[in-house]
Amino acid sequence: MRTGRPRSFDRDKALEGAITVFWEHGYEATSITLLTTALGIGAPSLYAAFGDKRALFLQALDRYIHTYGAFTARALAEEPNARDAVGRLLREAAAAYTRPDRPRGCLLITAATNCSPQSADIAAHLRELRAAGARALEDKIAADVRAGALPAHTDARALATFYAAVIQGMSAQARDGAARTDLKQIAEAALQAWPSAAGQRAGDGSGAAPK
Repeated sequence: MRTGRPRSFDRDKALEGAITVFWEHGYEATSITLLTTALGIGAPSLYAAFGDKRALFLQALDRYIHTYGAFTARALAEEPNARDAVGRLLREAAAAYTRPDRPRGCLLITAATNCSPQSADIAAHLRELRAAGARALEDKIAADVRAGALPAHTDARALATFYAAVIQGMSAQARDGAARTDLKQIAEAALQAWPSAAGQRAGDGSGAAPK
């Protein structure tokens, strides 16, 4: 009996599908059955193309970072100062986390929620990626402090941590159904906490990082 040729397999399309599944369900709750159903391929094809679930997740995560999540790195790289970068980052997060054609929130923030001990390495990897983003923001803020664009007593680390927490909160709000306008209001409110040069001149402490 003659066997037919294997069905052609679009690897990029399958990877996009995997991003959506992990983004929607998180790493722990995503089963091989969920993946094969969403991707329209059998388990042997999935393993042959990507390896196990962990390997597929890491590939999907890398693609997410360089596509849907790339607005973070672009804002830090392209804006001339930390204030503009943070403003752009928050506003673009409000849009990215509420796209009608994609799951809500941020994959880096939500994917490892309630991970079991067996998935501790995945949770740790995601924590490090988030920490790296906060460090990049801290570096941007610290550069403005050194340049005199922010008060000399500004705590760059505390300020970066504060805005990283705001972004995480916006992701959680989006998952709970918050509208884009709601997230934009959060972004604008958070920007009111930005240290002002006037606080440095007046010596009134208003340039300090949020407590």
